[in-house]
Amino acid sequence: MKLSRLLATRLLVNRQANLANLAYAYLTLAQFADRVDGARLRGRVRLHCSGTGDEPGWAALTALDGSQSVIEEHFDDDEILELADAIATALDADFTDLVFPLEKLRTRFAAPLRRRLDRAGITIDLDGDRPAIGSGIAY
Repeated sequence: MKLSRLLATRLLVNRQANLANLAYAYLTLAQFADRVDGARLRGRVRLHCSGTGDEPGWAALTALDGSQSVIEEHFDDDEILELADAIATALDADFTDLVFPLEKLRTRFAAPLRRRLDRAGITIDLDGDRPAIGSGIAY
């Protein structure tokens, strides 16, 4: 491949990578929202993250209303970190603390990503057949 051709495709590749990241964040948030709805989880939670930016970090999801053990029963540490990454993508910003009603996960975070994907002409075709959260499947 010639350098000139590679450089000519750079813009398209960057756009596709950005859309792929948005799509993955949307899928992750939609799956979390499905699980929250299915388990009828409700109440305010605090999502705390360390290691914003290039630093590796961790995330914690704390129940502010209701029982912490219910949160821990439904989500493991890796899933909470994945949730934090998806929310950071939805917000287009890193954060350290975020408080939100768990039942609003879909409307507050997933729905805006879906609208961005719709505007970009992306057809959502995985609604009924999605890989599980944390499966490591990348599209």
